[in-house]
Amino acid sequence: MPDFALERRCDGLVCGIDEAGRGPLAGPVVAAAVILDRRRLPRILRDELDDSKKLAREQREEYAAILRRSAPFIGIGAASVEEIERLNILRATLIAMRRAVARLGVAPAIALVDGDVPPPLACAVRMVIGGDGLSLSIAAASVIAKVTRDRLMRQLAQRYVGYGWETNVGYPTEAHRAAIARLGLTPHHRRGFGSCQLSLEFESSQSL
Repeated sequence: MPDFALERRCDGLVCGIDEAGRGPLAGPVVAAAVILDRRRLPRILRDELDDSKKLAREQREEYAAILRRSAPFIGIGAASVEEIERLNILRATLIAMRRAVARLGVAPAIALVDGDVPPPLACAVRMVIGGDGLSLSIAAASVIAKVTRDRLMRQLAQRYVGYGWETNVGYPTEAHRAAIARLGLTPHHRRGFGSCQLSLEFESSQSL
């Protein structure tokens, strides 16, 4: 379970950074930056907050709500599908992280970032592989980013019916791939990704 061991080794304000949405076929990539108050963190978060992938949807929603009430600073940033296609998913993710930090409302002294490629930040950066399972600050960012992106995809699902975004939130499930083959691509699909690219190649072959 994550704790504050990494944060205690840092001086000044520490923010945790993580992203959601690097692997989907549709939708933006979303990053969150979170600064926690270690002295006033609600016990339920201290005891149960974890990597968002290890939590049920109901837990993520609950913990995100508690974080929004208790965390002194939360910043959220995103990179659009257009940016993902123009820059590639890694560079777009790093931009989303930079935007999240810019929206914190305060300048952190150091950022603990999940992963192994540092985003371009003005503060010191420490990369932590598997950080969402080690640092409570990164775990908090993981939950905020995931809940924010999932809600966005569920909203889009109401406008783009048939792709199953209300449940798969854009990830490449079998049902999502089948919907792309049946319905074609939307403006929110990443056309260079997996099944999206196959769909474009099929459409191109049919027009010959």
